[in-house]
Amino acid sequence: MSPATAKAQGPHHTAGQPTINTLRDWMAESPSNPTDPIFPTRTGKSLSRDAIERRLTRHQRAAAPQCPSLNAKHITAHVLRHTAAMRLLEAGVDTTVIALWLAHERVDTTAIYLHAHLEIKEKALARTTPPDIEIARYRPSDTLLTFLEGL
Repeated sequence: MSPATAKAQGPHHTAGQPTINTLRDWMAESPSNPTDPIFPTRTGKSLSRDAIERRLTRHQRAAAPQCPSLNAKHITAHVLRHTAAMRLLEAGVDTTVIALWLAHERVDTTAIYLHAHLEIKEKALARTTPPDIEIARYRPSDTLLTFLEGL
C-alpha cells in the first residue's frame, strides 16, 4: 500500500487505531512521493513476497517467548490478508467493499475467500427473526445421532 492509498482511506476509529496512528506517524516522517512504498527495501523498491514472509517469520519467532501459542501457528501474508478480510466481514462490511480493499477484480473471488463461519450465519439469522420469538440451537436426539454415526 502506498502512502497515498493509506491517506485516502481516511480516519477510522477502531480497535486498530494505535496501528493506524503509528502508520500515519511513519508516513509523516518519511519524505517520499505518494507512489513510493511505505516499507521500502534498502534500494527504495517494494518488498518482495519472499522478503515479507521472511520478516513475518522473524517477528513471529521474536514474539513467541511472550506469546508461546505463536509457535503452533503458521503465519503468512496470506493468513494475515484472510484474517483482515474476515474481521471486516465480522464488522458488517459489505463483501463488495472487502473485494475492493483486497483488490479483487470480481466479488465472487472474495466470496470464496470469505467463507462465513457459524457465528456470522447465526447473527444473520437473528436479524431476520421476529424479536418476540426465542430461537434455540437444534439438538438432535440420541437415536438420530446413533443412526448418523452408523452411516
